Amino acid sequence: MKLRVAEVRHVTSDVLHLTLVHPLRPTLPRWTAGAHVDLRLPDGRIRQYSLCGDPADCSRYEVAIKREAEGRGGSRWVHESAASEAILHVSAPRNNFELAATAYRHVLVAGGIGVTPVVAMARSLKAAQADFEVHFCVPSEDRAPLLPELRDICGSRLSVWSSADQRRFDPRLLGSPRDGTHVYACGPQSLSAAVEAALTQAEWPASQVHVEAFQATADENFKPEPFDVHIASTGQILHVPADRSLLDVLRTNGFEIRASCEAGVCGSCECGYRSGSVIHRDKVLPLSKRQDRIMPCVSRARLEMTLDL
Repeated sequence: MKLRVAEVRHVTSDVLHLTLVHPLRPTLPRWTAGAHVDLRLPDGRIRQYSLCGDPADCSRYEVAIKREAEGRGGSRWVHESAASEAILHVSAPRNNFELAATAYRHVLVAGGIGVTPVVAMARSLKAAQADFEVHFCVPSEDRAPLLPELRDICGSRLSVWSSADQRRFDPRLLGSPRDGTHVYACGPQSLSAAVEAALTQAEWPASQVHVEAFQATADENFKPEPFDVHIASTGQILHVPADRSLLDVLRTNGFEIRASCEAGVCGSCECGYRSGSVIHRDKVLPLSKRQDRIMPCVSRARLEMTLDL
């Protein structure tokens, strides 16, 4: 969609908040808390940003984007070019970080700009009169994006952990698993990894722990091996060399598979497989889907597999 920038404001010195509307239509596609959109840059690159507005308001999308000096250039372009009334190319929302429908208590943990989906989650949970709490980890309160909005939504259910005040969040405070309680973490990889490690040690079921990843987990010890791919619909056999991704080989052979991040964190290239020993290397697919779904941008197979294409 071509959306118009209706409002631009800095919520901190390095975080820009954009309000996007359709130039002709009064409403946009519906979305749920935790969803993100793809932003297509003028040079064709695609970046994902979480929606931080109110899921009940379909008249606008809201995103908050931190300028990453060491990033890949997407946030820098937004900060320099996304002026009021500018037209941006934006996808429909997609959600890999949904609130668990079966949970009756939600614990939300956010770090820095990872607060964006958490703000939307807190809004939805408050509207549903659900039981929830939020932990927000920041360098200092004046560098905490969307903190006023979060305080207004959460009230006493919000705990702010500030490094400047020597108050650091300890994931072990979450304690032992409880039936019906789900934990959601979004932020720097160090925070997400600490939350996952603490909850694993405390024997929380994986189905009750949800993590939104910004980037793929580094694995310097992984050595990719070549494998063959059988295409179920055509009978083709494609060879995937050790130095190429499955996605790249599929595209070379005429399969048009949508992809955005190509790092296993956005979920856009998901496809099915029928058989094979798959090496899942993404940060998106839950365990319940890994027996027949794969992210071909980063995941591979041992020896061979059959794709449901």
